[in-house]
Amino acid sequence: MASKQSEAVRRHWAAARTAGEQTDRELGDHRWAELTTEPAGVDYLSVRDRSAVWIVPTDAAPDRVLLCMHGGGFVSGSRTSHRKLFGHLAAAVGARALLFDCPLAPEHVHPAQVDTAIDTYRWLLDQGIAPEHVAFTGDSAGGGLTITAQLRARSLGLPLPAAAMAISPWVDLEANGASYDTNRDTDAFFHRDLVRGLARVFLGPDGSPRDPLANPLYGDLTGLGPIYVQVGGDEVLVDDAHLLAERAEQAGVEVRIDVFPQMQHTFQMAAGRAPEADDAIRRLASWVRPLLGLVD
Repeated sequence: MASKQSEAVRRHWAAARTAGEQTDRELGDHRWAELTTEPAGVDYLSVRDRSAVWIVPTDAAPDRVLLCMHGGGFVSGSRTSHRKLFGHLAAAVGARALLFDCPLAPEHVHPAQVDTAIDTYRWLLDQGIAPEHVAFTGDSAGGGLTITAQLRARSLGLPLPAAAMAISPWVDLEANGASYDTNRDTDAFFHRDLVRGLARVFLGPDGSPRDPLANPLYGDLTGLGPIYVQVGGDEVLVDDAHLLAERAEQAGVEVRIDVFPQMQHTFQMAAGRAPEADDAIRRLASWVRPLLGLVD
């Protein structure tokens, strides 16, 4: 049975469905952030001349970095909404994290988001951080971006990161998964028409939902580092997670996928409050630490 604490995520999504389209991005960011407790022993440092923040846990390894890509369907989300979530993850890993603002549609359409991710990754490498000491991580739209950004990096001849952690990744821009039907009554917010509408806004008038740099299910994932996928059992994006894992395995990539029963989309946002969220954060940290060369 889902914990009482995790029900806050379900209530958040149910309220969002009732309210309809979110027009106040700043208010939406604060409502998301309210789900997550402030992680202990974590500092936040603004990055000069860049829309990003360093997340620095006490005693974090200075040369290991999580490059964080926030969710929000590419139409919302920011450093404000997600800094505490990634603060919990960075503290559990024992590494610094770099969280950047993703440009939002409809003002900025694909490929602005993947280009910003690559620009930020290149900047991080220029700071002297070795690629084998970097892990990409993101939730929802940011979860898909952890993969498409690697495809773009590879095409530009950039070295790939050590690993990727995708939380409730949104990758199937066509929304063809059967879980849109099987989980129609358990997902508190998302449904097929809504997701296809988000995809149209993100792609703009000239974009294709089968562009590999927008939808990694159509990309060649050969050569990517290990991928860890987490997804809630009650969300309609369950098949997105499974399809991504299947495509990666077919390409010879090491993959782990965990489905958390009765959990909603990005339930990890309840970190510090819900036991399921804290368990998910611990699993992510335990998985990625050895890949970053962090020895217990």
